[in-house]
Amino acid sequence: MTGSPRRRPLALSGALVLSCVLATLSACGSSDDSDDSGSGSGSGSGSGKTHTVQTAMGDVEVKAKPERVVVLDTAELDSAITLGVKPVGATHVEASGGFLSYLPKDEVTGIKDVGEMTNPNMEAIAALKPDLILTSKIRHAAQYDQLKKIAPTVMTETTGHPWKENFRTHADALGRNAEAKKAVADYTAHAKKVTAALGGPAKAEATEVNVLRFIEGADIRIYGEQTYIATILKDVGLGRAPISAKAKDGFSYDVSPEKIDLADTDVIFRSTYGDPKKAKQTQTVGSGLWKNMKAVKSGNVHVVDDELWIQGIGYTAAAKILDELQADLTEK
Repeated sequence: MTGSPRRRPLALSGALVLSCVLATLSACGSSDDSDDSGSGSGSGSGSGKTHTVQTAMGDVEVKAKPERVVVLDTAELDSAITLGVKPVGATHVEASGGFLSYLPKDEVTGIKDVGEMTNPNMEAIAALKPDLILTSKIRHAAQYDQLKKIAPTVMTETTGHPWKENFRTHADALGRNAEAKKAVADYTAHAKKVTAALGGPAKAEATEVNVLRFIEGADIRIYGEQTYIATILKDVGLGRAPISAKAKDGFSYDVSPEKIDLADTDVIFRSTYGDPKKAKQTQTVGSGLWKNMKAVKSGNVHVVDDELWIQGIGYTAAAKILDELQADLTEK
């Protein structure tokens, strides 16, 4: 979802250290059936009952209430925060160099950065002695064997569009199903309030929306229907421009600055990942083709935060997006 940052292999000396750490952890044993009453300051193995979680890699036995959780992507971090769990470790996205800025600062303060999302630091993860690791197969299938030696690893198949299903898996793994039900109910009610603020379902559907993303080193992305942001637009009942239906695999229809007029519609939300010049944003929005677009002329182009609208992929992000949708679409 966020480009293709370069991968950097672990140094040989680091790999040797990791093997020693893993050997130490494997000697700690597994969970038993005693009461799970730890304070969250113990080791990754700990004690307590376990439950079975269905994952993309098969059934995984997970502690009933994991206390030391490491998350390896933005969706998993959003899910944990939404469910009231502060991970002990998390990766960062290369372009941001930190945790997503839309998350409450007090909720991410103290989380150990365990490397770039595309190349997590196995030694740093193992050193945290987690009792659960959350990620997806599409991101870290190649590292699964290493990860599961450190702690039970719950992987969803992919990220992005199936975010609601993935959230349920995260909640199950975290032992937070009751909290998950509340988060879903709050989101559903919130989306209905936004629809009402826009004048009701019919008026919302009559407003066609496109979401564009300028990406460093790539063409401009027009998001399709099989994406995280598209599900939020659908839940509000907003219309979509016909071009969104042409997206490859439902994900995106990519265009050059010379074809940006294909993205024109009633309302455009745009974000940028990376350097604006290298992402062709500066070139595009300064062009005559851009300035002559209907949405631009009517003042219905809204610049949004890429970390929030594209990278977040969860209910905490969605609540903020709903607020912004309502504000931007009712400001006139």
